[in-house]
Amino acid sequence: MDNDIKTWLFDILSSIEEIESYFSGSMQFQDYEADLRTKRAVERNIEIIGEAMNRILKVNDEIQITDSRKIVDVRNRIIHGYDSVSDAVIWGIVIKQVPVLKKEVEQMLSE
Repeated sequence: MDNDIKTWLFDILSSIEEIESYFSGSMQFQDYEADLRTKRAVERNIEIIGEAMNRILKVNDEIQITDSRKIVDVRNRIIHGYDSVSDAVIWGIVIKQVPVLKKEVEQMLSE
């Protein structure tokens, strides 16, 4: 695997771990929705994940990461459509897609 891709995968993993650190314990959606700092921190890490994925796709557009194009699309939505970002959508990504992405990235980095 290309060294740049490994670097970007590590960046993705680091951002995922940072997102996870905000939810130690049992944060509920209502807590997340009321915590502006956590929301902005999560959004920033999703931006980083999306940018790293965008760079990976430019080098290898056949990479085996679930919804890789959608990850980039979410990043673009946060950056360019910041006023239409839904807390519920971001929460859903954190709860459903981030764990899948983490497993895939960890597997790729261990190869």
